[in-house]
Amino acid sequence: MLSGEQITAAGLADWRKLGQGLHARFVIRDFRAGAQFISAIANAGEAAGHHPEVRMDTSQVDLKLISENAIYRDDAGTEHQVEWVTQQDIDLARRISEIAAEQSLVADPGSITAIELALDTANGAGLAPVWSALLTGGTEAQGRGTIGDDVRDATNRVPILWFQDTDPHPTPRQRFHIDVQVPYDVADQRIAAAVAAGATIVDASRAPWTTILADPDGNKACIGTFQPSAEQQ
Repeated sequence: MLSGEQITAAGLADWRKLGQGLHARFVIRDFRAGAQFISAIANAGEAAGHHPEVRMDTSQVDLKLISENAIYRDDAGTEHQVEWVTQQDIDLARRISEIAAEQSLVADPGSITAIELALDTANGAGLAPVWSALLTGGTEAQGRGTIGDDVRDATNRVPILWFQDTDPHPTPRQRFHIDVQVPYDVADQRIAAAVAAGATIVDASRAPWTTILADPDGNKACIGTFQPSAEQQ
């Protein structure tokens, strides 16, 4: 694991560390220019044996670099393998910036944003399986790449959800909830996975369009579909 100070000292003007990874955004002229950029990045990644996560539209390419084999040493000296920035990310980030310069692409680090979800609870271990199942369809995402109970989807479909430890307290009225939108043909499986992990169904009166569930602390989420199955048409 590299510290924030070590990452800053690397002098990566195009990149910023947000959360656990290095992020960059490069402005492109059009989709073809983005594809050309990504192709060159792919070649660099093959040479390095490491690849970034990529998202692209017609105006920008967003990149994230993170290593799955970073080593964290706890206070007792025990080593844990976690997801974090390592030297291989620094090296590839530098090479990607060189490729961008070669292709006359400009970085836009000021527009980079990463979103994580945080849930205050005194029962993180009990809530994590529910939210892992709600957000990803199974419990494998719980604790993935971390020494805690964070929910981190391997395919990055949803933001990271982590649990902020609090003292036990009466559950307050929930001011927001998460809508989990899934294909119509997996909604039943997603609901069943959440219930098996400890969720309860609060309201199924609008199923299959929307089903409201709650975790053991009473925090609610909706699983919804917006496309009917052939049988429902």
